[in-house]
Amino acid sequence: MYFTLGEVLAVLAFGALCVWFLSSIRVRELAVAAVRHAGKRDDFQLLDQTVQLSRVSLSRDERGSWRVWRQYRFDYSYDGVERHEGFVIMLGQRLQAVVVREPDATLH
Repeated sequence: MYFTLGEVLAVLAFGALCVWFLSSIRVRELAVAAVRHAGKRDDFQLLDQTVQLSRVSLSRDERGSWRVWRQYRFDYSYDGVERHEGFVIMLGQRLQAVVVREPDATLH
């Protein structure tokens, strides 16, 4: 049994798509864990218990290798009432930053 070049390329493309999908799920899980950890450290609550992918691009890491750069958005609250938007930035599977605004110093 012989396979045509088109069939081989289709299987390779499908395999690459599966690897991309599984990698994206893993990076998203790491982003959620990073936000939860930052929330415990900085005393804010992750709302809806999830992050949403907002941007994807390619970028170089500190060694000059190309990696997938992802920015996720999430909602959080310091007081359980006001909702704020934050971002978590991942380069490959490495956390680059969790971006939240400082809590208001105003006393209510």
